[in-house]
Amino acid sequence: MFILLYSVRIEYMDKDKKTLVIIDGNAIVHRAYHALPPLRTKKGELVNAVYGFLLALFKAIKDFEPDYIVATFDLPGKTFRHQKYKLYKANRVKAPDELYAQIPKIKEVLNGFGIKIFEKKGFEADDLIGTIAKTIPKKQIYPPMEVIILTGDMDVLQLVDKNIKVSALRKGIKDTVIYDEEAVKEKYDGLTPEQLIDYKGLRGDPSDNIPGVIGIGEKTAIALIKEFGSMDNIYEGISKNTRGIKEKIKEKLVNQKDQALVSRMLGKINDEVPLDFNLGKCAWKGYNKDKVNKILEDYGFKSLVKRLFEPVKVERKTQNLL
Repeated sequence: MFILLYSVRIEYMDKDKKTLVIIDGNAIVHRAYHALPPLRTKKGELVNAVYGFLLALFKAIKDFEPDYIVATFDLPGKTFRHQKYKLYKANRVKAPDELYAQIPKIKEVLNGFGIKIFEKKGFEADDLIGTIAKTIPKKQIYPPMEVIILTGDMDVLQLVDKNIKVSALRKGIKDTVIYDEEAVKEKYDGLTPEQLIDYKGLRGDPSDNIPGVIGIGEKTAIALIKEFGSMDNIYEGISKNTRGIKEKIKEKLVNQKDQALVSRMLGKINDEVPLDFNLGKCAWKGYNKDKVNKILEDYGFKSLVKRLFEPVKVERKTQNLL
């Protein structure tokens, strides 16, 4: 028994395009765990991250009415970035075991909903998101597609383009903001999504222990990139003794050039991960009511699906759901 879910498509969606929602699994899990108070099953198992994850998922489905949905997750262990820079994420505090214990439960729910999960050893969820999001226009074999990335991590803003938007959790689980190209420029004082890669090369990212150029702050990094267009152009300008870079700044850039290049590499999402991605297998058709309700009943969420997926009357042709 499968239930089709209907809702009103919100105004910033292009109705002439099909929609793919990509869920940044680990980012949503972490946000849900820290945003919600402890919630336990009758057996005493903590499930607050599971509940919060479902709230975010259901809201995305109701808001974006996707034709396709996928979820991505990190796998334990080091990635290719650690091979390039051993101190990558070295200052990251390990999340509580109670958080990680909920990830298999979330994957069980996703399987019940028929949502395909992607994860690959040696790569981060962001890399899988980038690969999936950029694969569609590269192959040029699909109908026009709107890609929505659901996340709580601003790193994926570098992927935003005319066909890719980011739905970012702002506060808690249900408060989100949509980033298109103009919204990214507004947030970063005029920088384009693509320029955020060079921005991270100069500015670094303390949360991931990406050093950047020590002594170059946010304002200076933005000003330099806006002036020269890219990090490569900045260093080309230095080699040609172009005016406009203060001597102290120039000295920092020259002395830490290798560090800047490594930082840019660490911050850039790899959108060419070898991945067996078939869009047709990711079609969102609804959910298996009996299977999902059994899972949610075990977690104490019996009324969640009924409450959040109550159908509303809208005009939508069922053949749009592949």
